[in-house]
Amino acid sequence: MITIDAQDKTLGRVASAAAKALMGKHKVGFVKNQIMGEEVTILNATKIKITGDKALQKVYLRYSGYPGGQKEETYAMLTAATETKKARRGHKEAIRRAIMGMLPKNRLQDRRIKLLTIQN
Repeated sequence: MITIDAQDKTLGRVASAAAKALMGKHKVGFVKNQIMGEEVTILNATKIKITGDKALQKVYLRYSGYPGGQKEETYAMLTAATETKKARRGHKEAIRRAIMGMLPKNRLQDRRIKLLTIQN
C-alpha cells in the first residue's frame, strides 16, 4: 500500500505519482497488460495546491450525446460549495479526474481506479 500526502503539493504531481503507482510502473516486473499496481491512499485532499489561475481556467467537459448536452464546469465550481461535505467531495473528484486522465484508456482502467482511496 502506498500513501501520498497531498498537503502543499500541486494537483498534477500528486496525480502522476498516484497513476504510476496504480499502473505498477514502480515495480521491476511491470507488464502493461496486467494489474501490477498497489492500493494507493491520498491524504489531505482538501489541502492540495493549485497554481496560477487554474482554479478559474481549468475546465472539465462532459457530453450527454444529445444536442445541447455539453456541460462544462471549472475547478472553482467543482470545489466550491456551501456545505463543507460537498466541498470535500469536490476536491476528491478533482483528484480522481486528474488520475483517470493519466491512466491508459483500456479495460483495466476501471479496475485500477478501484485501488485508489482519497481521504481528507
